[in-house]
Amino acid sequence: MNTLNASIQTATNVKLSNKFVQNKMQKVGLTTVLSKATMRSTRPIAAICQSKNKNNNSNELAGIALAAVLTFSSAAPALARLDPVNNPDLLPASFTTVIDTAGFLTPGEEDRMVQKIDRLEKDTGFKLRVLCQNYPNTPGLAIRDYWGVDANSIVFVADPNFGNILNFNVGANLDLQIPQNFWTRLAGKFGTKKYWTENGNDTSIVNTVAAIDSCL
Repeated sequence: MNTLNASIQTATNVKLSNKFVQNKMQKVGLTTVLSKATMRSTRPIAAICQSKNKNNNSNELAGIALAAVLTFSSAAPALARLDPVNNPDLLPASFTTVIDTAGFLTPGEEDRMVQKIDRLEKDTGFKLRVLCQNYPNTPGLAIRDYWGVDANSIVFVADPNFGNILNFNVGANLDLQIPQNFWTRLAGKFGTKKYWTENGNDTSIVNTVAAIDSCL
């Protein structure tokens, strides 16, 4: 895999059956809805896992945004003006799976998210990594070596500067685990400007991590 040099990968070669997704949901002990305390909509996470994409363009733009923020090799003309960023000084002194240079998360939210990600990696072998940033205040390319991004990695970049706050880069080995078009549906549910302005950046990020955890 070309680590973070590819745009968001959304299409998978294998569709998960409803039964498979339900088994995954039962395995992690989640109900069919997220808590109303953390989100306004009560549409089941399983529906996001299984829904088909109705707007590929939004997915492509999310990938372009992620590519531009982390200075990948290709970017759309509208985002080509973004300058490369490679700032290891913004990396934490000790390793962590969640980097919040923008201050979107409370210390408690960040701690709980790290614990959830650690459990997910132990259970599945897949590595979820979360970067909260306000471009250009970002470590940028420095996260590749810091996190050892590979084919088993999901890099989730939360940055409100592109309208939709959710941007993803997904490792090739995740294609067989995450249903087709999951990322577009996720961005459409928790990443819209309306959602994160009404509910808060932290709610958008926390709910996104919970949804990814439930689908693996």
